[in-house]
Amino acid sequence: MTEEISQNELLALRRAKLDDLRSKGNAFPNDFRRDALAGELHAAYDSFEKDKLQSKKVEVSVAGRVMLQRVMGKASFITIQDLSGQIQAYIKADNLGAEAYKEFKKWDLGDVVGLKGELFKTKTNELTVEANSIFLLTKSLKPLPEKHAGLVDTEQRYRKRYLDLLTNPESLEVFKKRSKILSEIRNIFIEEGYLEVETPMMHPIPGGATARPFQTHHNALDMDLYLRVAPELYLKRLVVGGIEKVFEINRNFRNEGLSTKHNPEFTMLEFYTAYADYEDQMNFMESLIRTLAERVLGKTVIEQNKKKYDLSKSFQKLTLVDSIVKYLGVKKDQLEDRKELEKIAKKLEVENIKDSSDGKLQLEIFEKGVEGELDKPTFIVGYPKDVSPLSRTQDDNPDYVDRFELFIGGKEIANGFSELNDPDEQAERFKQQVKQQDSGDKEAMGYDEDYVEALEYGLPPCAGVGVGIDRLVMLFTGATSIRDVLLFPQLKPKGKD
Repeated sequence: MTEEISQNELLALRRAKLDDLRSKGNAFPNDFRRDALAGELHAAYDSFEKDKLQSKKVEVSVAGRVMLQRVMGKASFITIQDLSGQIQAYIKADNLGAEAYKEFKKWDLGDVVGLKGELFKTKTNELTVEANSIFLLTKSLKPLPEKHAGLVDTEQRYRKRYLDLLTNPESLEVFKKRSKILSEIRNIFIEEGYLEVETPMMHPIPGGATARPFQTHHNALDMDLYLRVAPELYLKRLVVGGIEKVFEINRNFRNEGLSTKHNPEFTMLEFYTAYADYEDQMNFMESLIRTLAERVLGKTVIEQNKKKYDLSKSFQKLTLVDSIVKYLGVKKDQLEDRKELEKIAKKLEVENIKDSSDGKLQLEIFEKGVEGELDKPTFIVGYPKDVSPLSRTQDDNPDYVDRFELFIGGKEIANGFSELNDPDEQAERFKQQVKQQDSGDKEAMGYDEDYVEALEYGLPPCAGVGVGIDRLVMLFTGATSIRDVLLFPQLKPKGKD
């Protein structure tokens, strides 16, 4: 109770200060302009000797949030923080005048302020702005987390990301790195001659991936629409239209559970290349991951969960069946025997065993028992046709398709395949998906008649890949939960278990 009273009193004091500011004019001015960032100033002048810096008489205007205060009689120090970092300021009554210094002493931690002054070095050699004029730009009514140690409670960090970014520098660095990853991906694809596009986020027919969609309704058209689960079918329409190298970075939505690896709204890179197959795309993916690591991290050895992965080495390649044999210790012929297959699935607590095809059970067994064991970079190939409705059938084995998935650190990073461009076979595959829908499979695709028609005009032989950006950022930052790399992850409502 005492803490609650204390908080209420503190809020009342800050509101009283805001009321005082309002009484004197505009309490939220927007006429201050800075000309330097903290990080830039440190980079430019940290190496200067005191005398040399003083002789240069460097005048600066800086702005940011007050993060530290040492308020004394007639001279004080504060530390302000902007996007680039922190810098100290020296506030002296003799420089400002008695009235301005009196107003300065009303400042609180968290206030957004502007300062003009000259750079100098303190006795401890810390770069500092000696202020000759000060400006209170935004009054903070609520205090920052105590002792500026950052938000300790993980859920609060996700719910109040703004405080997390203010008080946990490592969180801010994650999202700076995320931005860098996206920028470099775009640079690489543009260098390779790809065209970036944007395709619809609302689809009349859910398709492009086997996933449960979110449904909405368009009132004016009086029709149901679905938030996209993947942009695939639209991007391949563009390949039909002559855009032979195309990519998109955007959001997908899948009505699935929450976990450390899943968020219902997530970012995907998806790209398609004409006159290429899935093996070409595996080579490209290996190069893409390696180049990104070099450009973003400056190295090809990355660490996650205290495990190191050397991206400079060739990635491992296994078939789906061989990976199950290797990691679960079963025999290959067991995976070809229905009864044995069901026994393995039951041990792994796979659901809907009786209603699943052999291929679906193999995939479920892999996802339950093998996926998490694939630490070092590994391509899994040889996927069953019945779980790959958009992939090209293998020439030498009609039960399997030309498809791969890339796993690093026990997580799927990418999914790619040679595209099915036979319109008649695609139509038949869609019909099989509709049957699965009718049998209760909420992740099965619908029949997309317009896409089949587009294939009838001729889709060049091509291959495409979808890359999970959020998981890629996890890999490059060492994050163990997808929520750590999403600014605003989806969370359960407060108070619900």
